[in-house]
Amino acid sequence: MTQRDELPDPNGQVSDAYSGNWVDHYAPVWTRPYLRLSRADRPIGTWLLLLPCWWGLLLASGQTGRFGLYDLWIAIGCALGAWLMRGAGCTWNDITDRNFDGQVERTKSRPIPAGQVSVRGAVIWMGLQALISLGILLTFNAAAILMGFVAIIPVLIYPFAKRFTWWPQVFLGIAFNWGALLAWVAHTGRLEWPAVALYLAGISWTLFYDTIYAHQDKEDDAMIGVKSTARLFGARTRQWLLFFMILTLVMLSMAIIQAMGARNVIAMTVALAGAWVMGWHLAWQLRMLDIDNPDMCLRLFRANRDTGLIPVLFLAVSLLL
Repeated sequence: MTQRDELPDPNGQVSDAYSGNWVDHYAPVWTRPYLRLSRADRPIGTWLLLLPCWWGLLLASGQTGRFGLYDLWIAIGCALGAWLMRGAGCTWNDITDRNFDGQVERTKSRPIPAGQVSVRGAVIWMGLQALISLGILLTFNAAAILMGFVAIIPVLIYPFAKRFTWWPQVFLGIAFNWGALLAWVAHTGRLEWPAVALYLAGISWTLFYDTIYAHQDKEDDAMIGVKSTARLFGARTRQWLLFFMILTLVMLSMAIIQAMGARNVIAMTVALAGAWVMGWHLAWQLRMLDIDNPDMCLRLFRANRDTGLIPVLFLAVSLLL
């Protein structure tokens, strides 16, 4: 029996989950397949969905010069919503990709192709997560609620993108960074240009980290006809990632200058420092990258939690100035 033909882990663990994760060790046994479906055993995706929300909230607060109890709730609500909507989005992704996932080494142990969860059960689980998320969204202002409903469109499209475009990471970026716009609007009540620049920075950042991630599956993807920027760029990946890194820094810096330049130059300078420290972290990833080493690709992908936390820290400090 070849490695590709081996049966899934009898304990139900997903192949790329964190070792020692709480789902596989502490969650009630009956909940584990559903929590795995939501990627609760792989929290990096929740971080990558949440961090642009916190960028948008903190940058909007930097523009207005205020951060109150309602903003604290926005931050908490975004955290809860990111966990739930990431779970709902991953469930939707696994429902639509169930026939592909069983043919890819890294994904064949996921709950649906492994037979742990039925499609009907996955649909019910997805709806439950989405309903709880809706309850949180309804505590925000009307403009943010509208933004939340619009966000459903790219979420629904993304799983199909790799079937019709070589740039599915763009669709992921559109979906994953929508929180930057939503959190900005939740604070200010309106959409403004700094938020748009911040959103574009997030999309570029997503193209950086998810191209690295996609290199894990490029051989399987080629066999089953799934498209990705990893396959598109190939040996030119490093040059493209350098471009995305520079674009991320430029757009993030532009957002900070537009939002904070007229109010507090010292605070703006601190926030800009965060953008450039983030750039150094991206440059480190670029130096370490080996596109033919799946373990290294996964390690660098996961490192983007820290990449995204850097602007959060500097933006938070800038609010104190």
